[in-house]
Amino acid sequence: MLNFKHEICSDLAQANQHEWLETNGLGGFASSTITGLNTRRYHGLLIVATKPPVSRLLLLAKLEETLIINEQRFDLSVNQYSGAIHPNGHQYLKSFRLDPFPIFTYEVEGIEIEKSVFMLHGENSTVIQYKANKTRRKNVSLEIRPLLAFRDYHSTTHENNALDAAWYSTRSGSDGVATTSVISLQPYSDLPELFFAHNACEINSTGNWYRNFEYCEERARGLDFIEDLFNPLVFTFTLKARSRAVIIASTQMHDINDLAALERKELKRRKAILALAEIAEPIATASGTVPMLVAAADQFIVARGEQKTIIAGYHWFSDWGRDTMIALPGLTLATGRPEMARSILLEFAQHIDRGMLPNRFPDAGEAPEYNTVDATLWFFEAIRALTEHTNDYKFVRTNFYDVLNDIIDWHVRGTRYNIHVDTDGLLHAGEPGVQLTWMDAKVGDWVVTPRHGKPVEIQALWYNALCIMKDFAVKFGDDEKAREYEAMAARARDSFNQQFWNEAAQCLYDVVNGNQRDDSLRPNQIFAVSLPHSMLSVEKSSRVIAAIERDLLTPVGLRSLAPSHPNYRGRYEGGILERDGAYHQGTVWAWLMGPFLTAYLKIYGLGGHPKITQLLTGFSTHLQQAGLGQIAEIFAGDAPHTPCGCIAQAWSVAELLRVISAQSKSDEELPDVTSVNSAHHN
Repeated sequence: MLNFKHEICSDLAQANQHEWLETNGLGGFASSTITGLNTRRYHGLLIVATKPPVSRLLLLAKLEETLIINEQRFDLSVNQYSGAIHPNGHQYLKSFRLDPFPIFTYEVEGIEIEKSVFMLHGENSTVIQYKANKTRRKNVSLEIRPLLAFRDYHSTTHENNALDAAWYSTRSGSDGVATTSVISLQPYSDLPELFFAHNACEINSTGNWYRNFEYCEERARGLDFIEDLFNPLVFTFTLKARSRAVIIASTQMHDINDLAALERKELKRRKAILALAEIAEPIATASGTVPMLVAAADQFIVARGEQKTIIAGYHWFSDWGRDTMIALPGLTLATGRPEMARSILLEFAQHIDRGMLPNRFPDAGEAPEYNTVDATLWFFEAIRALTEHTNDYKFVRTNFYDVLNDIIDWHVRGTRYNIHVDTDGLLHAGEPGVQLTWMDAKVGDWVVTPRHGKPVEIQALWYNALCIMKDFAVKFGDDEKAREYEAMAARARDSFNQQFWNEAAQCLYDVVNGNQRDDSLRPNQIFAVSLPHSMLSVEKSSRVIAAIERDLLTPVGLRSLAPSHPNYRGRYEGGILERDGAYHQGTVWAWLMGPFLTAYLKIYGLGGHPKITQLLTGFSTHLQQAGLGQIAEIFAGDAPHTPCGCIAQAWSVAELLRVISAQSKSDEELPDVTSVNSAHHN
């Protein structure tokens, strides 16, 4: 449980830095700050995925709330307008807690009102309820005015004449018995119908536009930050001691008499997810860190058709092939949910084309994009991790072995974007104007980090994939393929050591392209150590770790470029041009802490434990910042390493869980320095 007292809740400068997130397993979500002040265009109470997990629409932006005590009005809401905060409901906010979903406690004139928000899993539905804990027998009522956006969640809406302000009151129930009042409305004919199940005692039409809300986070990002919202009606509830005012906002009809059962079901579901993850709490982390990370992991696993996929980050990412494959072991295997891993892998296997995994499924539901060289190679590692976890080789043989062989064949003969195996056995990739690695920032025609040729982590992933395939071939009695993959791996290993070792810097080059050697110190070389199959000797691996630890390591991840480099950018801020220019030029990435700690444990064995537990400590604090109970996408390169980007990123959470899970194994299962990776050479 995370708890914030009045001192923080009443200080908007602090409160705005803490955001909560509820998700529904479909790609939809609800989110805002701990005061309910929306600082982003992505904040709202009901964001729905109309083609799960994409085509997301923000339907219900917020509820304006007024508590009426003996005819005296007290506004509980808070909004940012141009040059003004109005109303100032945060002054009544006694506390906010995440337990396990957002709970706001207001106190006005001795009356305490507790508000909770949670989403129903598998539905585009958000439940908002208010409970009067103290009333002193006064005449107390609550007015709720829903503010509608009804627009693409990347956009903003503005006052217009096309909106249909009509709403209809119906009754909902089961077996033909009407038990609940339901309001239905559809402001635009081509967008979903919205239902409000409620127990209000009175409803009145309003038809008002609330104009010029300002979203300070969007303004800081150089994006559209002003919006108008529409209020169609007002609900009035009478509050008595221990009574509840309830609104279920949904794209389907609900009966609020089912609310208790729905809430119990959701709490039971979340408790069951925690029970599946048998991960010991690291000594150095604060109590509750692992349960929070496990709960966070669940928020990224969502539906895609009949199978599952992984949302890369909230608020604005969809499911990306690269992110999904990297995050899969931590989100599913470390949390005891291998069936989710199987489903995700089966789903992505359906979309392989010309030996490539899709990089991104666009938000509007268009055809997937195939513009990545590494997502496909991470697919091999995700399958290996699943097999190691389950020992289910039959599943791999039935569903993936032929697919993986075909992928290798495509890479040997060549596929999109000049991706092909060169004569030296290494993997070449790249065309002008295209970003194929995870360092993919591009603004217009400006490619921020062109890494054409042979990027270091691509070679590490290629070698790892070849070794995985050799092992599968041996297991499946495919001797010819086993010999072929072993020879290919040996060729790649020898070429890699000849071309990539930077003797002067005692680490690896970032990219080799013909006679060109990029000696920029970046974190990509850590994968040449951290992946299960490595081309480096223990000695060279330890030197790579030392170089990264010296110049790139921070308490919250690895910098994407050494501060000594002339292109280093220590702050991630400004408009699109400035932010994308810093994205991989010094910005810290939390997910990279995973491979760094894996490499450290791999090379230093049991002796690496103190370092690992020390580095995990910083994330215990971060879980109470930015996205509550979540790990941010990125952090500023310069101290104090302010969280930036998405407030909740799948691979950030996943890589921490993967490492913590590995560390929690018994000492007997952990390597010592003399038994590290039999595949090491040179």
